[in-house]
Amino acid sequence: MTRWDAEAAVVGLGSWGASALWRLAARGVDVLGFDQSAVGRDADSRQPGSTMFRLSRSEHPGLVALARRSRELWAELEDAARTRLFVPSGGLVVGPQDGPTAGGALRTARDHDIDVRTFSARALRFQYPRHTGVPDHHIGVWEPSAGLLRPEAALHAAVGAARTAGARVFEYTRITAIDLVPGGVVLRSAQRDVRVRRVAVTAGPWLSRLVPEVPLETYRAPVTWFRPLEADAGFAPEEFPVFVREFDDGRVLHGSGAEGDQDIRLSLEDRGVAKPTDPDDVDPAVLYEDWSGLAKLLPAKVPGLHPLPARTAASRTTRTPGAPFVLDSPAGDPRLVVAGGSGTRGLQHSTGIGDALADLLLGAGTGAGAVPDAAAIGGLR
Repeated sequence: MTRWDAEAAVVGLGSWGASALWRLAARGVDVLGFDQSAVGRDADSRQPGSTMFRLSRSEHPGLVALARRSRELWAELEDAARTRLFVPSGGLVVGPQDGPTAGGALRTARDHDIDVRTFSARALRFQYPRHTGVPDHHIGVWEPSAGLLRPEAALHAAVGAARTAGARVFEYTRITAIDLVPGGVVLRSAQRDVRVRRVAVTAGPWLSRLVPEVPLETYRAPVTWFRPLEADAGFAPEEFPVFVREFDDGRVLHGSGAEGDQDIRLSLEDRGVAKPTDPDDVDPAVLYEDWSGLAKLLPAKVPGLHPLPARTAASRTTRTPGAPFVLDSPAGDPRLVVAGGSGTRGLQHSTGIGDALADLLLGAGTGAGAVPDAAAIGGLR
């Protein structure tokens, strides 16, 4: 008779894996968590409070229900961890009225009864003067329910809550292979083999190495911080709130105002330009091309910042073709569930994805509708 080390395991404790570990442990599941480094060490290089959460995502109709479920669970995790993870500051989306960013947000808000306020380009320039060079055919969509998530704090909170609920966490343990065996799964590592009945693989850029049938590509994702030229220059969060801004050439600028004495975080999404890379070969060094294109935009689009960045960082991100992310059981096998490929935008859905992973792994439902929506968005088949 096979002796199992635990009922379930989670391989990869980034934001999604940490949430899955918490949701499984919270249901009383005997669960193990594995990460190849210290928990949080490979987290996206962002200063605290810099990830946008909003309901009006337009990439897939199922994202709204998933975001609503995620918001409920962020509040639950805050209670469990006794720490603030979500700041309900509101958020701004700017771009062409018929474009995928601002236009998509407005259409999603109308379809799903999300409270938003719309600004013309002229009104936007008046209300948020640090956003300059906004063409007349662009609009602003203000979502009061949006806000800031603190991703690093959230990751540690989820792992801490999982441990409190009974999960066992193994850091510096790299799973090198996953073998399906009768009744369960064997996880191979340099230290030992671990036998569990089922596993969730959320290994980020390394997911495709463990489960080759998952179509993911890894990209280098730079983030840059700039310092205002003057104090009280209009970059406080209430004057320069967390935002997404699409330009006519398709590039998308993400950013948020300065909290306290922090610098202004900005990142430029250059769709279609980034080249896939090996996840083990991502250069952490600061490169000129990481920030030069963004810096050249600032005088015309976000004036009042130093032309040279205060600091930059580069992390790994993954994308999957044809869907916002992957979340499924390859070949329908209930012993194995995978999730990944969301890029940096999937952070806001971490708790909802973790809940959906727990549902899929256990073959159960939460009653909140998270699993059907998540599986429909990220199905492999």
